[in-house]
Amino acid sequence: MSDSVQVDARRFLDERGSSASLAPNGLNPATIMEKAVKDRIVDSYFYKEQCFALNEADIVDRVVDHVSFVAGTLGGTQRPSPFLCLAFKLLELAPSEAILDMYLAYGGEKFKYLRALACFYLRLTRPAKDVYAKLEPYLEDRRKLRRKNRQGTSLTYIDEFVDDLLTKDRICATSLWKMPKREILEDLGQLEERISPLQHMLDEEDEEENGEEEGGGSQPEEVNGNGEDADRSEGEVEAREDMDVDDDQRRRGST
Repeated sequence: MSDSVQVDARRFLDERGSSASLAPNGLNPATIMEKAVKDRIVDSYFYKEQCFALNEADIVDRVVDHVSFVAGTLGGTQRPSPFLCLAFKLLELAPSEAILDMYLAYGGEKFKYLRALACFYLRLTRPAKDVYAKLEPYLEDRRKLRRKNRQGTSLTYIDEFVDDLLTKDRICATSLWKMPKREILEDLGQLEERISPLQHMLDEEDEEENGEEEGGGSQPEEVNGNGEDADRSEGEVEAREDMDVDDDQRRRGST
């Protein structure tokens, strides 16, 4: 079994200098990862044991059963993680857009690493406008992910992982091809301007504050009204006092 899977992998890698099918972004899938990393993947126990004769449907089962963190290579031996091995397998399989959309659409805690894997693969193989369009919706995915690197294990979230894919040059022991900034694609008319959900929240808060200020503006009128009532009350008191004085003077005159 291990010999067969290695033969398949070596055949895939040997196509790096041929006219093999290119990824949608024009890159050769066999050369996207560094040679040293690919060699470690092909020689790893996980790849030999779990990636033999794997198809697109099997990827889902392998992720659910074996991927519990996002990582590149681990330890002093730079052992490739299951996440990285399955990403390499996707480069071999070159799944269709429909399959990738299915990976992305799976929800719940059970499939969060499948979504992370699909986002990673899309970043490696798709043109910039498709990367932005496909990945940006998941900047709102707040599900937790475990992440391992040389510093140890840390907690992250899918939205942070996706943001790293859009902004950083290297993730999971893999150098990412340099994408043009989003603003450039907007100027070229390839993407529409993106309004962050955070901006919507800020706009709503501004509207609420403006509404409170407008409501508070009517308060001085109430104060003025109360003031007028107080003035009238004071005038009535003074009039009654004057009347009492006049009555007292008349009683004294009559005596």
